[in-house]
Amino acid sequence: MKRDLPTLALYAQVKDHISRKIQDGTWAPGHRLPSEHELVAQFGMARMTVNRALRELVEQGRIVRVAGVGSFVAENKPQSTLLQIANIASEIRQRGHDYRCEMIAVERIAASPDVAAWLDLRPGDSVFHSACLHLENDTPVQLEERYVNPQVVPDYLEQDFSSMPPSEYLLRNVPFDQIEHVVDAVLPSAEQAARLAMTPTDPCLLLTRRTWIRTTPVTWVRCLHPASRYSLGSRFRADGNPSSG
Repeated sequence: MKRDLPTLALYAQVKDHISRKIQDGTWAPGHRLPSEHELVAQFGMARMTVNRALRELVEQGRIVRVAGVGSFVAENKPQSTLLQIANIASEIRQRGHDYRCEMIAVERIAASPDVAAWLDLRPGDSVFHSACLHLENDTPVQLEERYVNPQVVPDYLEQDFSSMPPSEYLLRNVPFDQIEHVVDAVLPSAEQAARLAMTPTDPCLLLTRRTWIRTTPVTWVRCLHPASRYSLGSRFRADGNPSSG
């Protein structure tokens, strides 16, 4: 005997309606959604039910809500590659957006035990450290903290990173033959959340990267992205090479 499919919960029906409008392109990024009052009238549901649907769509990054203004279809989140070292400045500019980098620190420090282990140094050895914030249209999208092996990049601290961010400088000037990428879902610290203009309870994607040249570690960098503003992914051929086009 054929069983009927379960009926969607009331709030899920509203979510499904809005999601389908976004998915099929009827409502493009930036489109203003009907108000809560209009959705209540359209679906004949309680305002609390409609509010839950909108709240969950916000949490999923499908829409954004502006207090006193309304709800809007969210812009598509930028996606950064995992198979190659991405130049975030180029990615942002290729989208036709403004890019800016704010340097937070450029210094020589003594390697902590974990930094020493990642860079194959001894605890207390000299290591270069930099931190910067990458912004797209003045919105923070990545907080970068980088440790550099002085034996491989001895002139790192002498660079003018106001004109060329650390990642771009290293890509252009320091060869590497191995890359390791690890991605974790994390919550930011209070300081990190403040720099990224987000709340500490919102999730982040943490991309940790190491590079080597002839088995010698070059850099260890941690890039923190607000999950609601950025995604990480790749497209590649069966032979393991990145796909173009």
